[in-house]
Amino acid sequence: MKNSDIKALNATELKEKLTSEKEALRKIKFAHQVSAIENPMKIKETRRLIAKLNTELRAKEIQK
Repeated sequence: MKNSDIKALNATELKEKLTSEKEALRKIKFAHQVSAIENPMKIKETRRLIAKLNTELRAKEIQK
């Protein structure tokens, strides 16, 4: 997800996306612990996306 896409979302959409990405990260980590996943960089990408979403959500809260 690009930064421009993230900035276009409103606070409610950001919260929904954040919860779904956290759930996805939990599932990816679990799958990786059970057996090696095909692309372990997916964990890093998901963590970074969560950080971007948190940053943008916080910026929108401060802006209000």
